[in-house]
Order: sequence, then structure tokens, then C-alpha cells
Amino acid sequence: MVDGPDVSVALGGGVTDRSQAWDFVRWFSGEWIGRPLRPEDGCAADELAAAESVLGFELPAALREGYALLGRRDDLARQQDPLVPPAGLYVDDALGGVLVFRRENQDCAAWAIPLSKIEQDDPPVVESHRGWIPFLDRMSLAWVELVLSESLFAVGSLYDACELPDALVPSLQAHYACIDLPDHPMWASEEDSPVRWNAAPGRLLRPDGLQDLSWVHARGHAVADLEVIRADLPGSWVG
Repeated sequence: MVDGPDVSVALGGGVTDRSQAWDFVRWFSGEWIGRPLRPEDGCAADELAAAESVLGFELPAALREGYALLGRRDDLARQQDPLVPPAGLYVDDALGGVLVFRRENQDCAAWAIPLSKIEQDDPPVVESHRGWIPFLDRMSLAWVELVLSESLFAVGSLYDACELPDALVPSLQAHYACIDLPDHPMWASEEDSPVRWNAAPGRLLRPDGLQDLSWVHARGHAVADLEVIRADLPGSWVG
């Protein structure tokens, strides 16, 4: 049996505060990516201060701490829908104003913090495409989702995707534990929402949608793990 680090175990009990989010990101970077976080992987304090000077307000603690931890790690933050660099942070004045920190790769959507909540240490996050809608209720959770999603799409031969037939949904649920991360919308369409995460040792899955499940994105810790996923869910895999 293929074995490896299990994201569902690492996130067991959920992410209740910022320190748990940072602990998970450190664990994931070392155990799943094979490249532990180092001090130089974060954005420097003067870089963050310069961004605050341009914006005219202080960044929320959860946003600042995330940049300071991994803001220079493109493999964790800039593969599919990238984190903007601190100098790229900007205010969108639509619907009362939001601070945009991440954009979809073809500029079809964005992730942001409402300015009305900007003074909170760990504020909620909204996403756009069909107007600004709630995404996750804490920025620290959004960092965990960003790292999972961006690293999922960054691994070449360790990634695959499948339009999963309804008949295979019970198999997915039987083989893969639900990760303790709140449901969140998929920017592309309501039909692809909510996004949920599932895992087993050495295997990570992101099923998009619930009633009419459309796509499952999968990553193995090693090539053999990805082969197990394909065997568990014998659909029409892209890779």
C-alpha cells in the first residue's frame, strides 16, 4: 500500500487560529513539497511597510504574517491563480471597497479583503467573478486554501484531473477523508461549487461541485500515489 503524509490528519480539527495556519503551511512545505520554509522565503518587513505606505493603511495581521512567511515562494503561492506581490496590492472601489491580494491567472476573478473589515487581525475574504461574494471567513483559512490549490497545480507529472462520473462519487467518499476546511465557492460557476478537499496518505483531491460533480483535481505525493488515485477512481483522466 502506498503511504505518505496525510493532509486530512494534518488539518484534523480544522484551523482555529493564525498560528495553526502557519504550522500547517510549514508542515506542508516540508512534507509535501520537499522544501522546508526558510526565512528568505518571506517578504521583508520594509517591503510590507512600503506597501502599507502606498495604500495608506496597515495590512491585517493575517495578511502581513502570511507574506512574511511565504510571500516569495512561487511554488506555494504563484502557479495557477497567483498571490500578488506586496507592491501589487490594490484597492478596488466596487461595492464599498476591497483590498485585492490574489488574481485568477486570466484575470477573470480576484480574492480580496473588504475594507470595512481591514482593521481585523484575521478578516474575512471575498472573491469576485459574479460580483464580490463570501469566500472564507478568515484570511488565515484563505492562506491554507491558497497553498493547497497553488501547489496542487504546480507539480507536473504528480497532477492529474478527471471529469468524474456520478457513479464514482461513492468510491471517492469511501477512499478519501474529507479535509477539515470549510466549503468555499469556485469562482468559475455555481455548478462547480462548493469546493471541498479530500485526502488519504500521500494523496490529495479537490472535487469541484457537489450535486453535479464536475471535475476532480488530484495530486500524488509520488507518481505511485497518483496511480492509486486513478485506480480508485477509474474515470477519463486527462494525464
